[in-house]
Amino acid sequence: MITTAKTPTIYDIKYAITNESHYFDRKSMKFFGQTLKDFTVKKSPTGNIFLYAPIYDSFTHKNTGCYSMREFKDNQLHHCQIYGHIALSGIIDYINTH
Repeated sequence: MITTAKTPTIYDIKYAITNESHYFDRKSMKFFGQTLKDFTVKKSPTGNIFLYAPIYDSFTHKNTGCYSMREFKDNQLHHCQIYGHIALSGIIDYINTH
């Protein structure tokens, strides 16, 4: 369990997850063209922890301009209240208000 006041790294989060998440499965990440290095972890002003990464086109390997995003809480990944593929500006706004 992560208990420090410091923002965890993506590696800390991956190894702390206790639920049956497929978010970091090799097949899932390959489908979206992602690696762990693509992820950004941010702490909101209220202390919530969010992670997001760009989604790449499976065929062209180009950034689609959309991002996947989850909230990390209680050693589990949770969907955020905004759904689908989100632009970076929407992610930043969401994190700043949650």
